[in-house]
Amino acid sequence: MTKWTLSLLIGATLCRVAVAAGKPNIVVIMGDDIGMWNIGAYHRGLMAGRTPNLDKLAKEGMLFTDYYAEASCTAGRANFVTGELPIRTGMTTVGQAGAKTGIPAEACTIATALKVQGYATGQFGKNHLGDLNEFLPTVHGFDEFFGYLYHLDAMEDPAHPNYPQNLLNVVGPRNMVHSWATDKDDPTEMPRWGKIGKQKIEDAGPLYPKRMETVDDEIRDLAIAFMDKAKKDG
Repeated sequence: MTKWTLSLLIGATLCRVAVAAGKPNIVVIMGDDIGMWNIGAYHRGLMAGRTPNLDKLAKEGMLFTDYYAEASCTAGRANFVTGELPIRTGMTTVGQAGAKTGIPAEACTIATALKVQGYATGQFGKNHLGDLNEFLPTVHGFDEFFGYLYHLDAMEDPAHPNYPQNLLNVVGPRNMVHSWATDKDDPTEMPRWGKIGKQKIEDAGPLYPKRMETVDDEIRDLAIAFMDKAKKDG
């Protein structure tokens, strides 16, 4: 049976990876702003929140009580994806729209390392590792990406009645992106976002408050479709 891995970066980000038989499945769940005591396996019923599925993972696996994490979502994700301290990659602070800050071209990522092992790789949900085309997951080892490139506050800003719409295409956030890695190097230059490169990119539309009510379902469905295809392809 084809093996698959899923990196789930909640906030919501799923990273899924499919691989040849004999390799282990991998599931990573990454959540922004989730306190230790928000998880039932840690608070043991003392708090109001219930997380039965996560609790089951803890019960059937391992539960860690001592660990270190980088401050801010960009730095934390950069640390996880590259295996390097953010000070080495320059990704120490939260990236803003259009900033020339993102995963360096020469950086090895968990996806590029897994590709060498025969995995098919995908990321679904929140990325926040740079919004220029050169920083998208699909030029850094991932076969497919669907998601958004900032925190939710930034994504919904343009929906505010006082947002200066004349500046939307100057300083506003990039829409959600659906992209795929390719072998063809596309020289097309997209305004603000740069050269497309070896990937196919689709604009997946804005992420305003109303869509936020159901976007997790979109992410889930595409992530499952990726796994199903990987299994079928063998």
